Amino acid sequence: MDIIRQCSRPIAGFMSLMMLCFTLFAAPASASVVGTGELLNQQQADIDRQALMQMLERDDVKQTLVDMGVSQDEVRDRIQSLTPSELASFKQQLADAPTGEGVVGIIVLFLVIFIVTDMLCATDIFPFVNCIR
Repeated sequence: MDIIRQCSRPIAGFMSLMMLCFTLFAAPASASVVGTGELLNQQQADIDRQALMQMLERDDVKQTLVDMGVSQDEVRDRIQSLTPSELASFKQQLADAPTGEGVVGIIVLFLVIFIVTDMLCATDIFPFVNCIR
């Protein structure tokens, strides 16, 4: 019993010091309310991404990408990096495109996106496109 009493004071002091250190260096947590509009925009962006990924599975789109020398993995990576506003704009362009020209329009849009990202030094897909910087 004496040993426990002798050890409890230094252990209690050490534990108090550790609690004080952890309390001083702890980052405060912050939380905010997520609005319904923000949540719906994110869900719509996920749905749009999924629709574009399914469109890439079509044989005619695959063949056109192969003919242009763009790999399917690069297109998938680019789709994943699009912002929700870019996805919404892309979806609107798809809706406005005539039925027969939809695939060509999609491919041209992807090429334009790739060329712009090459010019901004974000990607290096086309060797003939020079970086702006």
